[in-house]
Amino acid sequence: MPHPAAPRRLSRPWLALASIGLMAVSALAAAEPGAAQRVAFKQAYAAAQQGGDGWRNLAKGLADYPLYPYLEAAALTHDLRQLDRAPVDAYLKRYPDLIPANDLRRDYLLELARRKDWGNFLSLYQPGMGDALSCDALQAKLANGGTLEFDRDLSALWNKPNLPSACDPVLNAARDQGLLTGPRLWARIDRAADAGQGGTIAALAEWLPAEDMQVGQRLAMALRDPGSTVVAAGNWLDTPRYRQAAMLALERLARRQSAVADTAWQKLQSRFSFTPEQRGRVLNALAVFHATDFDESALQRLISLPATAQTDASREWRVRVALSQQDWKAVLAAIDAMPATQQQDGEWRWFRARALTALDRDDEARKVLAPLALEPTYFGFLAADHLDTPYGICPLTLPTDAQREQALLANRGLQRAFELYAVDLPKLARREWSQALDGADPTTLKLAVDLAYRRGWYDRAVFTLNSGDALRYYEQRFPLASQDGVVPQARESGIDPSWAYAILRAESAWMSDARSGADARGLMQLLPSTAVLVAKRNGLDWSGGDSLYDPVVNIKLGTRYLGQMAERFNGAPWLASAAYNAGPGRVDQWLAARGSLPPDLFVASMPFKETREYVARVMAFAVIYDWRLNGKATTLAERMPAIGQAYRLPDGQTPRRVAACPVAPAPAAPADTSSVATPVAASPGAATDAAR
Repeated sequence: MPHPAAPRRLSRPWLALASIGLMAVSALAAAEPGAAQRVAFKQAYAAAQQGGDGWRNLAKGLADYPLYPYLEAAALTHDLRQLDRAPVDAYLKRYPDLIPANDLRRDYLLELARRKDWGNFLSLYQPGMGDALSCDALQAKLANGGTLEFDRDLSALWNKPNLPSACDPVLNAARDQGLLTGPRLWARIDRAADAGQGGTIAALAEWLPAEDMQVGQRLAMALRDPGSTVVAAGNWLDTPRYRQAAMLALERLARRQSAVADTAWQKLQSRFSFTPEQRGRVLNALAVFHATDFDESALQRLISLPATAQTDASREWRVRVALSQQDWKAVLAAIDAMPATQQQDGEWRWFRARALTALDRDDEARKVLAPLALEPTYFGFLAADHLDTPYGICPLTLPTDAQREQALLANRGLQRAFELYAVDLPKLARREWSQALDGADPTTLKLAVDLAYRRGWYDRAVFTLNSGDALRYYEQRFPLASQDGVVPQARESGIDPSWAYAILRAESAWMSDARSGADARGLMQLLPSTAVLVAKRNGLDWSGGDSLYDPVVNIKLGTRYLGQMAERFNGAPWLASAAYNAGPGRVDQWLAARGSLPPDLFVASMPFKETREYVARVMAFAVIYDWRLNGKATTLAERMPAIGQAYRLPDGQTPRRVAACPVAPAPAAPADTSSVATPVAASPGAATDAAR
């Protein structure tokens, strides 16, 4: 569904191990924990999270288990409000460089700040632990009689558009010291305006001189309530700051109600002496958001935009509107108006060829399509279908190196990462992985990915093998996880297994604990409210939202829901994919408006960038998964039937296209930006990922 700080640099155990003899390394790596130890750890960890020392009896025999330090840290964290300094210091001394030690230090510092125990806070504090603790450290300094210096203490924080509440006392003190001068306040207000942070502006406006306070409030209002602002602006003075507020309101309103914003612009453009840049921003917003509404005037607005007001987005929408009208000359003109680098995107090469073909310029079209057809992307696959050539899938096999693998398995950080994954703590596992491999060379990373892959930890390949030739490790990047039941559940749901795999891969990148801001959960990113209805409709057991983190449960319900979406749209996986991402109601609206378009043009005309890219990514992933499952792939032409035409599931009679490695493999296509849902509180965020 629509998806931290870099780890401290530590010594590299895997570098040191390179000099250790293979037998010694093998001895270190040989002690793979057993199932009994993992069961005991889970029981002890559950007890430790309740605080106290009850966990210790359950942890007998685990002293040498890689995750033993997590037990005491969990108990101490639970008991923080009752703890004095001694047990925390003792733990930090025993495990100075471990992630749970860093977390315990951070959490105890927050507790000390709550207590206002500034002496202990300062003796335990280390810089670089986040804005909240940075501000707590400044509070401690003030409590000890110190004063603030803007450049030394505040400038880095001041450059951020918003700050945690822990910074409020520090900013109040800075104001009392006279450090928050008018120019500094306005500089931060401007940064907040660029970031759309109306709340920050409203708070800062209270500190402006009396003569400026009202206009500061108007800037906040422009972001929070642009409709009311453009009405009020008719009575404002024509000053630089009021012009800024009017411009921000018009720009924001254009996103929500383009027609209303257009009317307001007609009234305000003569009242205010907008700068050329401000006029350009308003005109650009009006043109782009009239285009997303596909207004009759949209194409002409985009063509008429002054060169200085054009952006990649406005140039792109000029093509999309022309495509929606199937005005092929206008399509070519719009692509020609793009900068050369933008024209090289696979989407615009495909639609250039489409326009050339429609204008009976087939030879020119083939020259565009031939290199594009070598690329393993949505547009590359479309080009190969058009030319009737093999799909340009050129796999690589991960290298093996037994000695270096053994060295990696002796890396205590990587051992902890693999164990955390094995005991169902994937968020912590990812953190240990990142710290253990921070600064590792590409060969080491590939070996680590393969070790993770063999353990069923599939998301490591997606997030690590994400650029250049590494994109060609298809086995690891597009795993066939039979243990989770994708193929049988997809067939039970009446859908193509390769499509189910593709949806899962696009939704979560194989992170079973993925959770979106909208509370979509698990591998196929289901909302609990959706899942309960799907379970009821299909007579399946339902045991609550957290069950969606179980891959088997998630896939069973996710494939059923995909089946429902497919049924709603004549079985067409491309339309059902759009509905899975944007909601079936929105897809119905788009079909009512532009349902006569061919599939590729309809996808290009979807107003949501996320949904356009999602459909393209899923369709490309489905081709790759079909190839992984069957050795050949059902064509995109088969997967994308015309709107209103029934889709038939692939069977033994369905034409499938072979994949072949070009003599000279095509260069990496521009990467798709996955909208992978980030697990709550997870470190690193979404990866850049390509259908390669």
